[in-house]
Amino acid sequence: MIPFLDLHKINARFEDAFQKKFRDFLNSGRYILGNDVQAFENEFASYCGTRFCMGVSNGLDALILIFKAYLELGVLKPNDEVLVPANTYIASILSIIHSGLKPVFVEPDEFTYNISTKEIKKHINSKTKAILAVHLYGQLADMETINNIAKEHNLLVVEDAAQAHGATDKNGNKAGSLGHAAAFSFYPSKNLGALGDAGAITTNNEALAEMIVQLRNYGSSEKYVHNTKGFNNRLDEVQAAMLSIKLPFLDEDNAKRREIVKRYLTEIDNPRIQLPFYDQSENHVFHVFVVRVSEREDFISFLDKNNIGYLIHYPKPPHKQVALQEFNGLQLPITESIHRHVVSIPMSPVMSDDEVTQVINLLNTY
Repeated sequence: MIPFLDLHKINARFEDAFQKKFRDFLNSGRYILGNDVQAFENEFASYCGTRFCMGVSNGLDALILIFKAYLELGVLKPNDEVLVPANTYIASILSIIHSGLKPVFVEPDEFTYNISTKEIKKHINSKTKAILAVHLYGQLADMETINNIAKEHNLLVVEDAAQAHGATDKNGNKAGSLGHAAAFSFYPSKNLGALGDAGAITTNNEALAEMIVQLRNYGSSEKYVHNTKGFNNRLDEVQAAMLSIKLPFLDEDNAKRREIVKRYLTEIDNPRIQLPFYDQSENHVFHVFVVRVSEREDFISFLDKNNIGYLIHYPKPPHKQVALQEFNGLQLPITESIHRHVVSIPMSPVMSDDEVTQVINLLNTY
């Protein structure tokens, strides 16, 4: 069996360091917002090339805190519209709704799967105040064009970088530094994964950073002094410590993913399988490797029979979910087609060459 993702094998590489760090954590007596959170925040800000990083509880909370902070600062107002790709994970949509803002679903580019800049232009009106640019599957959205559109219309640009840790544009700028603020998830399966839920926000905006620091900790500027109606969305000290151990290996792991991708793209030769677009740059970190097939049930049955792991990202688009039934009537044909036909095949920095060869050979027989 070749697993879709072997998290144990990924984390086993760091087991000795994890155990030592955990002993240090136990002995410290400081378990909430201690030195390890601060250290990781400094390290991740430096890595992303931003002035500020705030560790938070998870990726969804990171997005909500960004929008809530902009509301508190008066930059956004309730019911302002936020443009968001229709084919994202539901968390992107929920963050907008839970913040008291209105999501406007925008069709993606059919080849990159990221939000279409042509479609963005069609949806801008007087109520539009922000664009949530999701770097889906690990590939940067067209941030140069998005930022130009935003500047023209005085819009905020927020990055949903939950799948794009380390993705780098042509100018050497990393995900997390390409908009006004960015949200990261460190869910265990991410390219930089914690050992539980964790997230972060990056920005160069000092006022925004200060507001998020308060909001994540009950709206408190200092102990028992509460300036705003905040939340409990703090990054756990243990998770921060584990992330600090793994961060120095992120670029190496991303490079390994790209090596596997180059083999997949050059050696998988089957007209029944549509391979993803990739321009051979570092703007894609391949959180997942997504193929498209016309008969998905037949394809995944084939993978099951041959012991090849897979996942579907995602089987049903957000606007067709029961939870978002107010949007069920939207007609988004490109999004719906993508969600009907995509399958993610094994992708991991700890895959062996033999495992990659087995996947390639098998897919060529489908």
